[in-house]
Amino acid sequence: MRHNPVKQALRQGEPSVGTWLSLCSPVAARFLARTPFRWLTVDIEHSAADWETAATIFAHVADAGGVPIARVPSARHDHIKRVLDNGAWGIVVPMVMSREEAAMCVAAAKYPPLGNRSVGGSIHALNWNATANDYYARSNDEVLVILQCEHIDAIRNAEEIYSVPGVDAVFIGPNDLRATMRDSAGRDPSPEVFEAALQQFLAACKRINVPAGIHCFSPESVQQRIDEGWQFLALGSDLQLMLNDAERSLSKLGMAAGGKLANY
Repeated sequence: MRHNPVKQALRQGEPSVGTWLSLCSPVAARFLARTPFRWLTVDIEHSAADWETAATIFAHVADAGGVPIARVPSARHDHIKRVLDNGAWGIVVPMVMSREEAAMCVAAAKYPPLGNRSVGGSIHALNWNATANDYYARSNDEVLVILQCEHIDAIRNAEEIYSVPGVDAVFIGPNDLRATMRDSAGRDPSPEVFEAALQQFLAACKRINVPAGIHCFSPESVQQRIDEGWQFLALGSDLQLMLNDAERSLSKLGMAAGGKLANY
């Protein structure tokens, strides 16, 4: 059975850079899986991806030697079980707000005696180049459990929530976090206040020895965060990478979109 190089890197204190797959395109995923991205996360929370498409993408990424991850729609046990049974090598769980919820996510991703994941499925073993029995015996050591911190209250309680054994990383969702920090008039926090919250979170993760992750939207931002000690870093998405390159190319022809694509 293959080993999970992303999990190994996180345990060794090394950074790992990947991207988000939101186009629901197996073809795009096949190409991106052959780039130096260490992992690719299929976004099942916010995209139009159905379960069969997601399973196909997991297979393409794994067959290319990459690490397929799924952001599940929520922290439900059946969501976590289903993506793992269909070949994801790890999960990203959005908006985890309590220690109890964090423990439930870990348990759903692991077979007894460490968790309560039920035994079944067949595709999972294919993606790890393993027999089913090998997968059942070793997946607890290889599957990634990544929780998302997307609320200012979760940052305030980060050490309690995310110190649950079995959590491999905690990943900031900057857009949702920023939204939870708006004032009564709906204004976003200042860049300084928002950055202070990020640094508070990073310090908490370092105290509990859990790798911190964050979604970045430029190579410069990724490098900055690596220098600060963040380890699990997403660089944009397949959609953003496509649109950014299109806008750069068109701007050289005097056909810039005038910022219309900035929010993607």
